[in-house]
Amino acid sequence: MQRQPRILMCPPDYYGIEYEINPWMNRARGSSRERARQQWQQLRDTLVDLGVVVELLQPQEGLPDLVFTANAGLIHGNRFFSSHFRHEERARESPHFDSWFAERGFSVEHLPEEMYFEGAGDALFCGPALFAGYRIRSDIQGHQYLGGLLRVQVLPLELINAYFYHLDTCFCPLAPGEALWYPEAFDAYGRRVIENHIPRLIAANEAEARCFGCNAVVVGKTVVLNAGCTNLASDLESMGYTTRSVELDEFIKSGGSAKCLTLRLDGEEAAQWT
Repeated sequence: MQRQPRILMCPPDYYGIEYEINPWMNRARGSSRERARQQWQQLRDTLVDLGVVVELLQPQEGLPDLVFTANAGLIHGNRFFSSHFRHEERARESPHFDSWFAERGFSVEHLPEEMYFEGAGDALFCGPALFAGYRIRSDIQGHQYLGGLLRVQVLPLELINAYFYHLDTCFCPLAPGEALWYPEAFDAYGRRVIENHIPRLIAANEAEARCFGCNAVVVGKTVVLNAGCTNLASDLESMGYTTRSVELDEFIKSGGSAKCLTLRLDGEEAAQWT
């Protein structure tokens, strides 16, 4: 029997642009909290409609990016590898994530202090291999350390465009051997690594990549992505997927979209845990 997907989300009660730690963020432009709430609710409702059990983290005043639960850490079985954020603004989130997972029986583990690691934002399984984005937020040493603990193959991918600062902004595993990606976010070596290990790739054009089309949530054969990515939706449907579009432009103002707002608690279907 197929397991029921479980996803962690955090309501955007205190979401806003209170600092600038990536090129998308602009305090002068700001964000509409009411509109963000409506968009977040639409994403949650869409996932529930697809059969997902959505569990909630309590929002905290002063932590506007707590809503981006994908960056909490990496889940592998019953082990939660907590993130070590590069920016202090986000490092204050970790105790809340750690407590949530510990209270639910996960083994909460930390990487060595000198290694930056930003969770499922930069570490994504596609088949048995862990694809690992590095340079802008996470360190390659952190991913290699994780690979040794988990005894999995790690494929480092250097990110070269500050607008695509996490791997999940430009790469989305769909199933073993299948993924969405934005090639221009990677250096030449990283592009070859992806092309050599994933035979079926859908490439986003620049406009839809900047619309965070690759920052999608995969639930079985349905892909939930930001509205306006019509080419990606068409390509996905030609490969046998169905798509659901959700307007998430308020979160793109902070450099996030559907995937950033979610963390799979049971592992992605694309991951081969055993």
